[in-house]
Amino acid sequence: MKNLINIKEESGITKVQQLVHAFTEAISTGALKEGNNLPSVNNLSKESGFSRDTVFKAYNILKKRSIIQSAPTKGYYVANESFKIFVLLDDFSAFKEQLYRSFRNNLPESYSVDLLFHHYNKEVFEQLIQSSLGRYSMYVLMNIDNKNIAPIVSKIDNNKLLILDMGSPDKEDFNYVIQNFDTAFTSCLYKALDKIRKYNELILIYSEKITPHPSETKSAFLNFCKKNQLNGSVEASFNSSALKGNQAYIVIKDSELVQIIKSCRNNNYKLGKDIGIISYNDTPMKEIVGNGITVISTDFELMGRHAAEFVKNKQKIRKIVPTSLIVRDSL
Repeated sequence: MKNLINIKEESGITKVQQLVHAFTEAISTGALKEGNNLPSVNNLSKESGFSRDTVFKAYNILKKRSIIQSAPTKGYYVANESFKIFVLLDDFSAFKEQLYRSFRNNLPESYSVDLLFHHYNKEVFEQLIQSSLGRYSMYVLMNIDNKNIAPIVSKIDNNKLLILDMGSPDKEDFNYVIQNFDTAFTSCLYKALDKIRKYNELILIYSEKITPHPSETKSAFLNFCKKNQLNGSVEASFNSSALKGNQAYIVIKDSELVQIIKSCRNNNYKLGKDIGIISYNDTPMKEIVGNGITVISTDFELMGRHAAEFVKNKQKIRKIVPTSLIVRDSL
């Protein structure tokens, strides 16, 4: 049992948390099986060097989580082979729901998942990760920045960690399933170029302050317009009073997509003829609204399946999920 207890004074977690983590890790890796007996409080205290009170508290936490049980004649034993997954997403949206459902549906029912959101708040992001350390078998999280992996993330064992959707793929020690926000976006615009040329003006609705989306999209858009001699501009938000015929919009936030569609209806503009729209991130609703909204989107269901495979197989994974242009009537 001694080799199950790995004490790291600099780990930033308490001795109780270290003990809880040691047992959940042993169970998740198969070192401890369902029904296996565990040391008594006295024996584990002697083996580990921890106080009896520390061992007792750790066992109580494991019992509350239904990971271990105790019986008068049997002592402590493994109740079930628990796999608890920590999932931290940036926010809740229709396409994030697709991702999570795909992830959950491709995991065994015995796996429990705690789903949380950081809403691009750095303090919340750090607090949620700090409080999760040592409590889970695997970690799946959306980074708060597209370019740099937050330092707090380094406290998680890389073998148990998956960076999802946003992050830097040049870190070879990280597992990731991400999308491309630069060259893939430009590639999609080129596929739509003939349709875009029908319009006199191409407008990207984007603000680094209010739109939680990598800034690479803005620079890629401006370069695309310059190379193809398009009348392109970037606006921080949609201005309904500036709407006029022969404009095409690229919109990232769904709330602004709704505003554009409403303004088109109020001004009797027809989508795909008078006003063009390209929206970021596909959802089932965008397939039918206005006879279909053209989208630039990655496959979030595929991203969820890849994440589930990583959690189940615990094998290295480094994938960039393709981003596609889906042309519908709005363009």
